[in-house]
Amino acid sequence: MRLRALLDTDALGLTLLGGEDELDRTVRGVMTTDLRDPSRYLSGGELVLTGLAWRRDPADSEAFVRLLAGAGVAALGAGEAELGNIPDDLVAACARHRLPLFAVHESVAFASITEHVVRQVSGERAGDLAAVVERHRRMMTSGPAGGGPDVVLDLLGSDLDLRAWVLSPAGRIIAGSKVSGPAPAPDVCAALAAEHLTAARTGRRGPHRVAVGAVTYSLFPVRGSSGTAAPGGSRDVRESLLSDWLLAVEADAGDWPAERLDLLQGVTQLIAVERDRRDAERVVRRRLAQEVLELVQTGAAPAEIAARLRVAAPVLLPGLGAAPHWQVVVARVDWAGGVIEGGPVAQALLEEILVAPVLTGPEHSDRIAVAHTGDEAIALVPLPAVSSEHDGSEAGILAEELLTRVRDPLSAGLDDDGRLTIGVSAAVHSAEGLRGALEEARHARRVAGARPGRVCAAGHQELASHVLLLPFVPDDVRRAFTARLLDPLRDYDRRHRAELIPTLEAFLESDGSWTRCAARLHLHVNTLRYRVGRIEQLTGRDLSRLEDKLDFFLALRMS
Repeated sequence: MRLRALLDTDALGLTLLGGEDELDRTVRGVMTTDLRDPSRYLSGGELVLTGLAWRRDPADSEAFVRLLAGAGVAALGAGEAELGNIPDDLVAACARHRLPLFAVHESVAFASITEHVVRQVSGERAGDLAAVVERHRRMMTSGPAGGGPDVVLDLLGSDLDLRAWVLSPAGRIIAGSKVSGPAPAPDVCAALAAEHLTAARTGRRGPHRVAVGAVTYSLFPVRGSSGTAAPGGSRDVRESLLSDWLLAVEADAGDWPAERLDLLQGVTQLIAVERDRRDAERVVRRRLAQEVLELVQTGAAPAEIAARLRVAAPVLLPGLGAAPHWQVVVARVDWAGGVIEGGPVAQALLEEILVAPVLTGPEHSDRIAVAHTGDEAIALVPLPAVSSEHDGSEAGILAEELLTRVRDPLSAGLDDDGRLTIGVSAAVHSAEGLRGALEEARHARRVAGARPGRVCAAGHQELASHVLLLPFVPDDVRRAFTARLLDPLRDYDRRHRAELIPTLEAFLESDGSWTRCAARLHLHVNTLRYRVGRIEQLTGRDLSRLEDKLDFFLALRMS
């Protein structure tokens, strides 16, 4: 379709701000983004819609428009909801690069424009496929009259004889056609997810063709609009790799005409809207988890934590009553070089892993609350109260169950520069036990971190007795023990800015490996040896001895 046709459609609420001479350009698709550099995801001919969240100062407009023009997009549509009037610097930048610019009235949803364009483009290119996108409104409806992405996939099956499924990066089936027979087996889905993540890490554009047994599949990335650009405008693929969905079609797209490929790309855009909607629904659960976590970590009174849990329980898991049991699951993603914040990645992964219906039942499979702090994600998992003859220690989530079907695809996504470790606490029945459960889960994650492999987990059953009891050591004993070991180092750091405490933490977390610890701290090994020697001199301890390492480990954990 032509840009001129968009302008002539009154219902879209578009106002032309520049580019009158370019209105005969052809629109081949739509992309909604607030990334500072979306060029990775553009193939040319798109109408780009943006809410302007990327604009921090006037200079940003020139950089953003230059990238769009270089990618060959057809036009830019800027929403008025964020800033009101469209900034003059954006208008001027579009004029310089001959990029048509539309203002989108705040009353018009980007989804409505996407629906209109995809329907028109698909109708013009392949009239027999128009029914697929005409049902977009139903996909966006969350009630029983809707059906989500399953509706679009049903139409692919009934109208085009294409069997297709939406998969998570861990290989879980999120949606699928109900008219084309049974879904692939779990091991096939895991293999498809692994192949997709491997291809995405290499930067290859989709669709990716994969043969599993005698069946060929074509994999189309489904990317949402969320994500944060790195400083300088670029975005590392690892930031969203382990949270993006994929569309798996049981067909070889290698010999498809361009029209059908474009249609499937349009379908992925519609599914991406659904993905963003589900992400938005998780905001409340994430906020509840963050509030409870902050109360637990700051030592709030159990009564205050219990009151917050009473608010959280009905939201997270309706039907369990006001006093369910709780488990804490801690996950950490570490990337080589430490240039990417691991917390958001770990949060998305933990939400995906814990969504398995085996944990909470299929009707509540997407109600886990996950917060993140630094490189760590923390999940608060409500469980049905166990019977009186059990103490809850064997109820709920088992560490290895979490990874049974996701280890291979997630290992492919982490490749050779990432690592996921998970720790699981025992079930606790009250707010008083949450602090202990959190520390227990963190200790279990450290046990998992000592194991080989890209994806590892450990549960509370694997903790040594002294680690299990550590959260319940009285506060005065904690203070005396840590002061005896760490105060000499803190005093020295305060006087000389020597960073002995961070060095000690890194040395223990690196399991005493000089090379790994030096790389983590960006130090020469000789500098590290000097610091460790100073620690030993100040404390009278020997970090080559297991007993002294253990004492330092306990002191740091209790400080």
